[in-house]
Amino acid sequence: MTAPAIGHVVVLLGAPGAGKGTQAQILSERLGLAHVATGDLFRAAVRDQTPLGVTAKGYMDRGELVPDEVTIEMLLERLAKPDAAAGILLDGFPRNTVQAEVLDKALADKGGRVDVAPLIEVPEPELVARLGGRWICRAQGHPYHMQGKPPQKAGVCDVDGSELYQRDDDRPETVQARLRQQLGALDQVVGYYRDHGVLGSVDGTIGIENVTNALLGVITPAIGARS
Repeated sequence: MTAPAIGHVVVLLGAPGAGKGTQAQILSERLGLAHVATGDLFRAAVRDQTPLGVTAKGYMDRGELVPDEVTIEMLLERLAKPDAAAGILLDGFPRNTVQAEVLDKALADKGGRVDVAPLIEVPEPELVARLGGRWICRAQGHPYHMQGKPPQKAGVCDVDGSELYQRDDDRPETVQARLRQQLGALDQVVGYYRDHGVLGSVDGTIGIENVTNALLGVITPAIGARS
């Protein structure tokens, strides 16, 4: 079978707090795919003063969003690098259906496509608990999390006994409002990839290792079919 003209493209989907960043790092190592987050792409391109980086910096300096076409060109450049020969695992892009459409067209022009878009599903109350569980020591800023690292005594720092407090951005009601805005766009992207027959869903509440195994069960057959 002829090798694909462009490496595999996996679009990892999930709400903030779903564990997408953690899984992206694990999966990229297991599958030999380059982990690509658009924020990292922007920073590297601006730092290296590439032509696209200079263009993107101009938009960012003016407080404007970088156009989708510029972002896609950066992604295609990334796909052309030696460490991405097997393909890339996209983390945080596309964020809406317009970006998904532009990405599909750009990949098709290069003889490629999105192979699979696995979704890490976590119920909204659990997302709020994960994102809204951070507390900070008022004296020295020691961090705590009600799920991952709770204090021995509620509301009191284990280290210095000072009061624990929540920043406004970490309060559950603030997290929930912000999350609902983001979930709307995610739902559209999920629908787009479902309609295109490449969506695969896994339960994101079953522990890191189990989620990894479930994701591999979705991704491996999809990329194997185009090897």
